[in-house]
Amino acid sequence: MATGQLFSKTTQALFYNYKQLPIQRMLDFDFLCGRETPSVAGIINPGSEGFQKLFFGQEEIAIPVHSSIEAASAAHPTADVFINFASYRSAAASSMAALKQPTIKVVAIIAEGVPEADTKQLIAYARSNNKVVIGPATVGGIQAGAFKIGDTAGTIDNIISCKLYRPGSVGFVSKSGGMSNELYNTIARVTDGIYEGIAIGGDVFPGSTLSDHVLRFNNIPQVKMMVVLGELGGRDEYSLVEALKQGKINKPVVAWVSGTCATLFKSEVQFGHAGAKSGGEMESAQAKNQALRDAGAVVPTSYEAFEGAIKETFDKLAADGKITPVKEVTPPPIPEDLNTAIKSGKVRAPTHIISTISDDRGEEPCYAGIPMSSIVEQGFGVGDVISLLWFKRSLPRYCSRFIEICIMLCADHGPCVSGAHNTIVTARAGKDLVSSLVSGLLTIGPRFGGAIDDAARYFKDAYDRNLTPYEFVEGMKKKGIRVPGIGHRIKSADNRDKRVELLQRYARENFPSVKYMEYAVQVETYTLSKANNLVLNVDGAIGSLFLDLLAGSGMFTKQEIDEIVGIGYLNGLFVLARSIGLIG
Repeated sequence: MATGQLFSKTTQALFYNYKQLPIQRMLDFDFLCGRETPSVAGIINPGSEGFQKLFFGQEEIAIPVHSSIEAASAAHPTADVFINFASYRSAAASSMAALKQPTIKVVAIIAEGVPEADTKQLIAYARSNNKVVIGPATVGGIQAGAFKIGDTAGTIDNIISCKLYRPGSVGFVSKSGGMSNELYNTIARVTDGIYEGIAIGGDVFPGSTLSDHVLRFNNIPQVKMMVVLGELGGRDEYSLVEALKQGKINKPVVAWVSGTCATLFKSEVQFGHAGAKSGGEMESAQAKNQALRDAGAVVPTSYEAFEGAIKETFDKLAADGKITPVKEVTPPPIPEDLNTAIKSGKVRAPTHIISTISDDRGEEPCYAGIPMSSIVEQGFGVGDVISLLWFKRSLPRYCSRFIEICIMLCADHGPCVSGAHNTIVTARAGKDLVSSLVSGLLTIGPRFGGAIDDAARYFKDAYDRNLTPYEFVEGMKKKGIRVPGIGHRIKSADNRDKRVELLQRYARENFPSVKYMEYAVQVETYTLSKANNLVLNVDGAIGSLFLDLLAGSGMFTKQEIDEIVGIGYLNGLFVLARSIGLIG
């Protein structure tokens, strides 16, 4: 067992089994204390390597992650503390592996319930190799203003209220981690604070004992007095009694053994810790308190009087000139995490992306404000969903049905068109489905499926300017532009495209107006006088009919219609439809 100080302001640790919150609390404590280097040198997460991003004050730092204890120890030879957050099942094996590393001097085992036989082996190995085990079932320890283990001392607010950001004059040791927080606060109220505090852990066989740490504190010049909190069960306190009787301790010890209420119960009482179970008269709190008192420790009459006994002892040392109370300092403020600040209402942060079509913040996802359950319960189809997500409104059923017909008619057109050909070749090359699909979609353009928007754009412009079919077609010819939506390699006046006929029939039967489609038909009549294959194709039919849908529904302004055509939504219909065939 080490005989002096375990930690310093340069101590670094390896953290086993990544836990974001306790690591961040250690780094926040480092910043609070004015450390120049983070106390966590590396993280060990079996099976993974890389880095973890955390904060050191306002600076974001990357802490290395190692897959094994051996690799971490080799990479960080100055890290001599091993903080073990493994479960009770694997804590013993990983702790032993750490103890066998020549660079590791202190191992803190957080898990409780580690098998006692395994714990005894760890203790024996540590003692024979002059190493220290804190725990099992410990919250760890802290050297004020220098270094802390994991969650020791709790939140930053508690650390500040307990003045743990700078060293005091009191050495403290306890079995209980929870009661450590209570005593840190008590000691800070009536003294200049602690210099070092250790929770040895509540299991039956702790890796280090109360007396181990009191004897160590006795050798640290900055520690002027010791405070000890024991509990009923076990005989650890008696080793402290013997050390006091033998004169090994020459600094005042204020002690209390909790659990005096156990005598009020008729049956044997088991308190919170595995070791807090009285196994006879000598293990009772009363017997241990009396033995400590007889050995020369300052032992109050009750826990309520504990604070007064600590204060009285400290004040006497100060009056005798043995303690020069530490001057108070103002610690730097710890930057608050953005998520925490937002939740507490302290700040507001703009979002990076705003969606006006979908929302998942409520009880269920919504499309354009309509809950998902309503969409299903009301029997909405794919066309209705497209109208909500693309046009941000629920279109009449004849409109959404038209969208669905377009998708069905355009879903596939055989394996020889460029998009299907590219998809097939990519798949045969062994690529995955998404890569194959994208390969096909990237061929969509003016000569394969990309003419819907252009057809709508040119037909709309010509109709709105009252151009005759002759003026429109001849004007396009002078510009050297083919009329989008007109012409087919196979179909002709004698062999009409059945898809175009179906779309025209549906529109005439259901649309309130088909003025753009009729204009497209007039254009077709003129182009057929030039060549038999210059028929209105499916792109032209969809483009012109979609203009009728937008204008005839009465749900879109002229500006919105122009924007929809300009964005490329109509080609989006082809992309959506043809994806079905390309995937097939």
